[in-house]
Amino acid sequence: MDPLGTSTNTVDVSNLLEWSDTDVPVYKTTCQRSSKFPCRPDINKKVVLWEGNICRLNSIAIVNSTNETLNDKNPISQEIFDKAGPDLQKELCEQLRGCRTGDAKITKGYHLPARYIIHTVGPRFNIRYKSAAESALYNCYRNVLMVCKENHVSSLALTSIHSLKRGYPPEDGTHIALRIVRRFLEFYGREFERIIFVISGMNEDSYAELMPLYFPRNENEESWACDLLPENVGNEYGEPVIAERKIRIMDNPAKMNFENGDCNEELDVNIDDMHVGRHAFAAMETHPDSARKQGQKSQSPEETFADQRRRYERLLRKARSDDLSELAAYRFIYQTGVDIFGRPIVVIVGKNFPAGNVDRDKVLLYLIHVLDPIVSRDYIVVYFHTQSTSENQPEMSWLRQVYQLVDNRYRKHLKSFFIVHPTFWSKLVTWYFTTFTASSIKDKIHSLPGVHLLYHNINPDQLDIPPFVLEYDLKINGPNYYQSVEEGANPEGL
Repeated sequence: MDPLGTSTNTVDVSNLLEWSDTDVPVYKTTCQRSSKFPCRPDINKKVVLWEGNICRLNSIAIVNSTNETLNDKNPISQEIFDKAGPDLQKELCEQLRGCRTGDAKITKGYHLPARYIIHTVGPRFNIRYKSAAESALYNCYRNVLMVCKENHVSSLALTSIHSLKRGYPPEDGTHIALRIVRRFLEFYGREFERIIFVISGMNEDSYAELMPLYFPRNENEESWACDLLPENVGNEYGEPVIAERKIRIMDNPAKMNFENGDCNEELDVNIDDMHVGRHAFAAMETHPDSARKQGQKSQSPEETFADQRRRYERLLRKARSDDLSELAAYRFIYQTGVDIFGRPIVVIVGKNFPAGNVDRDKVLLYLIHVLDPIVSRDYIVVYFHTQSTSENQPEMSWLRQVYQLVDNRYRKHLKSFFIVHPTFWSKLVTWYFTTFTASSIKDKIHSLPGVHLLYHNINPDQLDIPPFVLEYDLKINGPNYYQSVEEGANPEGL
């Protein structure tokens, strides 16, 4: 290889494996609804998922994800500059003079195998401005593709613009990237021969998991993916739709039906006593030994697992079809940013949970609605017990049943559960619950006396913390506490 990187190691994009030719798993699905992203063989032939060095591809253009001054120090960007040579830096300084977040600008590729480099600036992610970040990221991908169309670029190597360095949750960013490319190809597919999603194997494993949702390779995969797509997949161009700006009017909010296939029944479950009719909870045994006590044949582990999975999938479909905006207004559980390892964070605010005033069945559906898109990969939970009272605490029996009903992914991928401002009672309940019900997550529970201790693993701008929590924390801990933490002390041996 010569010093500037032009070598026989160049990868010809025409020889890369098309997505349509990759192996398709065998799926078991019962979804009868039509997908928002139907199988399109003509589109699947144009996209490629490839792991490797973007600088080796001889596509007509490659993407450089950078910062506003076009001098970001991320490894991919630096390698692009090193192999393109000094003429690239000269063109940037003399002609481009920076790039705004969401914009895209094109330069020559110089000594790279690619003819052009398209530079774009991804947004910094802050949970307080999540909608703005989503819109900016949409503009990045959309503008990159428009630059290609305007310059007759028929093959594009697209690196991940939603960088972990800027705090963007990898899976959220991948959803936006895939759906925008899919929608763009639906409108302008004739303009492209190849779009290569280039992954480097770091924080981008979500591409392989999510590609089938937006580029199903057959009707069976399309049906399977139907239930796994996010509720909000944007408009016809893939542009994010802000739910808060939409108003839903219902004739009778107190009486709603679930319309999924042949499931058209009201959710009338009472989880506490399990007195149920024809719905998903009917097959659930409150006491696992009851079948054996009645002389019935017990199920095999495989049959039990299959039953649990079917119950959960039915709940998931209902969670996606129900209007849960009333529960969302309490803001007792929500997703915030990511920790220093890129793992999504779920926040639970104990004081905001009106245990005595809400339908527990709807609460279960809302928990599934919030958590299901997250729990397929590692995640953490931050529970603020701050100023909670008995009115905010659900019964232990309900917690046990929720724990047993949710999918195994919830337990498997939970890496840490932080309880902030615990009380003696909350510690006792936690010990009891993790000892007799949830022993598999016992070692993942951590009690923290102060908010500041979260910052060892989470950057402050990645946490959306209610103001009353911060006010209470300052009141009980005071400035001296924070100073001791910053100077290396370890309160309560954490």
